[in-house]
Amino acid sequence: MLENKMMKAIQNLKPSVEYTKDDDGITENDFKKIMWTTGVDSNGLAITTTTNPHSEITWDLVNAEMDRLQAEYDAQDYERKREAEYPSVQDLVVALYDTDDKAAIEAKRAEVKAKYPKP
Repeated sequence: MLENKMMKAIQNLKPSVEYTKDDDGITENDFKKIMWTTGVDSNGLAITTTTNPHSEITWDLVNAEMDRLQAEYDAQDYERKREAEYPSVQDLVVALYDTDDKAAIEAKRAEVKAKYPKP
């Protein structure tokens, strides 16, 4: 699963936004607990509020962006599975000098591709 999905969604919606979030929660209630930075005081400390000052960052937009990010992540599942089973870089280097090893590598890659086809 995609880590820090809400944080990534917020950053996608407004890259320059500053805020703090206490946990990795992804619910509307977690969204309401975000401490939005609205400026700095005379001591250089952040001024924060739980009242969201950003009209372009609503719960509905964040939720839709999290769904989009999750769908994108899920669509790449076959790539992650392939990568875990493909021959290592060290195996590939050895195969450069040995035709039998190269044939074995090509066979292994074909097997992994068949096991995890592109959707």
